[in-house]
Amino acid sequence: MAWDTERTKRLLLEAGAEEFSAFGLAGGRVDRIAAKAGVNKERIYQYFGKKEAFFSAVVESELTASLAAVELSGDGVSAVADYAGRRFDYQRTHPAFTRLLFWEGLELKTPVAEETRRKHAQALVAGARDATGLSEADAQELLITVITLVDGWVTLQTADRLFSPPSRPDDRDSRRREFIVMTVEAATRAAIARTDRT
Repeated sequence: MAWDTERTKRLLLEAGAEEFSAFGLAGGRVDRIAAKAGVNKERIYQYFGKKEAFFSAVVESELTASLAAVELSGDGVSAVADYAGRRFDYQRTHPAFTRLLFWEGLELKTPVAEETRRKHAQALVAGARDATGLSEADAQELLITVITLVDGWVTLQTADRLFSPPSRPDDRDSRRREFIVMTVEAATRAAIARTDRT
């Protein structure tokens, strides 16, 4: 039977996302990734190169899925608020992606797939500008605020335990999502009002 290279790569990328999101680049272990994927660790080096290159491939794979899943569309304040809510939903069901981004920020000097991500960021900014009439600079600040609000929630779960009483995870996620969307709506309205005054 022929070796299924694409399947092997997919298994390694999935196992890599789990490992690196938990332990980061420095703490992630190729042996554990290979064992979880059921593949000889030499396949990692054969397909992806050294561990840092493999980490980058894992981040890029997760990034590609995220960019396809969550876009900013529509008009007005609701477009930005809806984007925040849908990004929250995606990050809650794909927490490895957000954790990988935090590890990337801590351990790498430059972003993985920087040019692709820059183009996507520019498209998001253009979408926010078209939807709200904000300046380029204000749309950039608004979107970075949305991303830090949403992504921070995934990685700061221990802080939540300090500020809120124990509850069922679904109730807590629902309340947090509602508050993030409300905050983004308020921030978007404030930014639009500021633009209208100038």
